[in-house]
Amino acid sequence: MSFEEQPEFARQVADLNNYGQALNSCETVEEVVSLTLEAVSLLFDFESTTFIEVREGEPEIIESTRLDRSAGDQPGPVARAAVESGETTTETDSEAGVPTDSGAEAALAVPATIVDDVVVVLVVRTATNEDIGESYATPLEMLASHAATAISNIRSHQELERARTDLAKRKEMVELYDRLLRHDLGNDLQVISGFADILVEELEGDHERYARKICRAAESSSDLIQRVGNLVSRLEAEAEPVPRDLRDALASVVETTHSQYESLTVEFDPAEFDYRVYGGDLLDSVFQNVLSNAAVHNEGGVTVSMYAEATPSSVVVGMADDGSGIPAEIRDELFEMGEKGPSSDGTGLGLGFVRTLTESYGGAVEVTDSEYGGAEFRVTLQRV
Repeated sequence: MSFEEQPEFARQVADLNNYGQALNSCETVEEVVSLTLEAVSLLFDFESTTFIEVREGEPEIIESTRLDRSAGDQPGPVARAAVESGETTTETDSEAGVPTDSGAEAALAVPATIVDDVVVVLVVRTATNEDIGESYATPLEMLASHAATAISNIRSHQELERARTDLAKRKEMVELYDRLLRHDLGNDLQVISGFADILVEELEGDHERYARKICRAAESSSDLIQRVGNLVSRLEAEAEPVPRDLRDALASVVETTHSQYESLTVEFDPAEFDYRVYGGDLLDSVFQNVLSNAAVHNEGGVTVSMYAEATPSSVVVGMADDGSGIPAEIRDELFEMGEKGPSSDGTGLGLGFVRTLTESYGGAVEVTDSEYGGAEFRVTLQRV
């Protein structure tokens, strides 16, 4: 008998919907797991129930009513089969991994997906294998779907909260460096520049030339401090991450980049980026810096191919170019403030700025070799 044909079908659907509403009100993963197991125990008659969460493709038992299963254990073959296939899986007898003395004869593993990734798997074991899939799969799929949605929302909120904490700490450090640069070092450079000007007027020959070099170095350093100060001011004004339309942000950046760099071609399909992500007012600057980096640090024409990769909790924006690439030996330091390549004439602040902003939004940035022979930047953002 199918789920819909059972006498108590309407009542069970109502109970499942009530539990679904309650699950979406949970504030922690532990609450979601506890409430899900409670629902299974009250609505069904199973020998045992195991709650499995899948993070980054790796399943892990969170809680189980089986005595031989504990939190942190790796799930059995029936659960792994459900994770790999994304479909409800039934196994019987020894294939189900059911202990011979447990009284259970069959196992049913029910996965729940967000987008295309499995987030939760419920594994139940019964004392009979008669019509187990047909009788129980549908209601368990409903319950697992509610649990997966609740957990996905909780994990996203946790990542955003960590990003907010990191942003506050970074702002404190940035403000400290700003005060040191503008006040202490700035004052010293004014003194150096002032005395160097006097020496230029008083000296002749090589000594005058040396004094002029001191003047130019002081002026260059003052200019750098001013640029860093402007960058700091922008970071200080950055608000906490909020939901942003990724498609609109990228479309604006691509249009601006096209108008600034004639040598740069950007392959961009807006339809591929129809997501909402967490970001601040400077989200556009993240992608603007990466794309302009490709234009400035490659000779001649360069093409950047943009693509998106989505998971239940994040979106990766990839930017792969066909330029000269980035040497492997400098990639680890590339996103440090002030670091730059040996042939770069810039300040080394652009990509440092990219990393600081991206991490403050709860994301990350990395660079690898692209399939087109150049560099490939991957910016990961938290998905709404």
